[in-house]
Amino acid sequence: MIRYLSLEIPGCHLSVAALGPNIIRVRVGPEPLAERSSWAVVRQDWPGTRATVAETPEELILTTSGEAPGLHVTVRKRDLHLTIATADGKPVLVDALPGAAFSPDGAAATKWLAPDTRIYGLGQRMGFLDKRGETVTQWATDDPLHHPGRDAMYQAIPFYLAVQPGAAYGLFLDSPALTQFDLGKTQPDHLRFQTAEAELDYYVIVGDDPRQVVTRYSELTGRMPLPPKWSLGYQQCRWSYYPESRVREIADAFRSKQIPCDVIYLDIHFMDGYRVFTWDPERFPDPAQLLADLRAMGLRVVTIVDPGVKVDPGYPVYEEGLAQSHFMTTPDGAVYVGKVWPGEAAFPDFLQDTTRQWWGRRHAALLDPGVAGIWNDMNEPANFTAPATEGLYKGTVPGDLLQGESGRKQPHAMVHNLYGLTMAAATIEGLAARRPQERPFLVTRSGYAGIQRYAAVWMGDNNSWWEHLLQSVPTCLGMGLSGVPFVGTDCGGFGGDTTAELLVRWTQLGAFTPFFRNHAADSTRNQEPWAFGPETEALVAEAIRLRYRFLPYIYTVFAEAHRTGLPIMRPLLLAYPDDPHTHNLSDQYLLGADLLVAPVYQPGATRRLVYLPRGGWVDYWTGALHAGEQYIVADAPLARIPLFVRQGAILPLGPAVQHTDEPATALTFDVFGSGTGEVYEDDGSSQDYLQGAWSVTRVTSRVHVGATVVTVAPPVGNYRPARTEVIIRLRGHGVPTAVTVNQQPVPWEQKGGDLIIQIPVTDVGIGLVAEIHGA
Repeated sequence: MIRYLSLEIPGCHLSVAALGPNIIRVRVGPEPLAERSSWAVVRQDWPGTRATVAETPEELILTTSGEAPGLHVTVRKRDLHLTIATADGKPVLVDALPGAAFSPDGAAATKWLAPDTRIYGLGQRMGFLDKRGETVTQWATDDPLHHPGRDAMYQAIPFYLAVQPGAAYGLFLDSPALTQFDLGKTQPDHLRFQTAEAELDYYVIVGDDPRQVVTRYSELTGRMPLPPKWSLGYQQCRWSYYPESRVREIADAFRSKQIPCDVIYLDIHFMDGYRVFTWDPERFPDPAQLLADLRAMGLRVVTIVDPGVKVDPGYPVYEEGLAQSHFMTTPDGAVYVGKVWPGEAAFPDFLQDTTRQWWGRRHAALLDPGVAGIWNDMNEPANFTAPATEGLYKGTVPGDLLQGESGRKQPHAMVHNLYGLTMAAATIEGLAARRPQERPFLVTRSGYAGIQRYAAVWMGDNNSWWEHLLQSVPTCLGMGLSGVPFVGTDCGGFGGDTTAELLVRWTQLGAFTPFFRNHAADSTRNQEPWAFGPETEALVAEAIRLRYRFLPYIYTVFAEAHRTGLPIMRPLLLAYPDDPHTHNLSDQYLLGADLLVAPVYQPGATRRLVYLPRGGWVDYWTGALHAGEQYIVADAPLARIPLFVRQGAILPLGPAVQHTDEPATALTFDVFGSGTGEVYEDDGSSQDYLQGAWSVTRVTSRVHVGATVVTVAPPVGNYRPARTEVIIRLRGHGVPTAVTVNQQPVPWEQKGGDLIIQIPVTDVGIGLVAEIHGA
């Protein structure tokens, strides 16, 4: 049972609730606090939490306990001064100004900011990882020229992660209206957050380290479901591929050139006059046949869907929306008409249950011909009919539009940041209803806290600038720290003309980001893998093949993200928070726990500085072992992205297939010394994994005097992969005197300084023990 304490003084009402041993919800407002719902929070209670409330003449004290050490929350009666401390009394979050401040512009709270506290997260941000000393605005905005001097972006996630020596906490301000954070900019020792809403509703999550906080926050706001495996492959997009013959030309080029690819996108020109849920009858006369032919080639198609519905009498989507009151209205009840790609357009009100259901059903026009996934764009929502001012509403809809269920309408200004998330919810509901056994795939531009439950997120319309290649790393890392693991950027850059070198370097980075797509604007030069000639094509193709070889490892990290909420792309500070070299390290990252990725982001560079944290790290390309806690200069010729593997890791790798549906019956375990590894497997497409149809195969390696023993355990779980061969590759191993598998001698091969053992598998349910003697 949730335990509360509540207090009020004239003009201020406070409620503090213990949701879990280390999770506190705080609400404070100028009026009595009424019940309120949340689109972000999906969990409110953790079983086993114990809480007590004590009272002294001056204070109310809430103490929690349970599976974690617990918290000590104190409220001073005379002014509602709030202190959150650990069970042993160490302050975590302390009011600098008691209670909250209320004004016609909203509500705000001010906390003390300790000098050794660093601030991360806050969703999609520009600049370096540590946000201390900055101000941050959360307001979903279409801004293709984003750079560190611009603030509001496509995603609005008002959650920050604060890291201190030996401790961490997260604060989530649950408000879909305009929110702002002053992270010690105005006053270096003050942290202030505010919302345009009348009251504050925020959650504080405390942990011993940042991993605990991110895990708990993702439990609060929900975790990413496993996507279909094809969505982890390489994806090719352009504004736009049309007509049908051009789409077929792109597909044929991938297959004839043997460049792996899983997805081709159709941008707005596939529609009939930009009317959503239609096909242009001249450009795409038979979409079902086209999609079937591409599917036979192992290629899936994802189509764009924008929220703006063309104002066009006779267009069924518009007529239905009008007749059934699905569109946002002005205060006098008239349907609001803005302007986007189709011209005059109305905007669905996705806060209405009936509107989400209607929108979901409308996807039949795309799904029935065979579209595999959906791409939500322009969903901040973007609007070309912008007010004359340069303020918040430039490029979006007016704040006084009304949204919500009948009798509970509220101004759009109070729910603006929810638009992308509620559109995503409508889309996923529609896909799930049409294809209940399949995993749906959706990628979105805009979103709010909790968007990970519905969609992958790409970082919007970047540019073909080396600066944006570099910026993609901390931006994606910040999203991961904010609970959104399935993220990426447009490889090569969307706006402007890319170059051959930039395309190579961006593709190398994209191969190790969760979402891997090449996308370019309509007026730019072509940037498909072959666009710059044979030499560049070979380098880009090899980077894409590298992605497919690493897919078993990447998919295993996706499964961990689904299970724990941890990011897929991880800043080094998440794993090594006590190492000061990691605190603002923004140009390299960990993919999962074992692979360090250090992209090249400067033209002409063939070397770069790389920081290796504690432990040993093996250069993936050369096999050289480096000690940790040092900077090294890594070689980075144009054909290579610097990669380092944690000593003791065992990475599951696969072949460079042409697409994810191609049978991959051989699994390689790359062994980097004594340690452990695992591979997660399921059918990659259905919802059966939720009912236990998955398996985890664990591998251990032990180096003894004169021998190395590698054990591949039988899979745990109800899924049995179709595997006919296991390959064990011992990196940097000398020539052995004997090799046995399950005590039987087997052949082996020495190649490039590695020992390779190929083992036929007749039954994956039987484990393997390989013993390598000598060297």
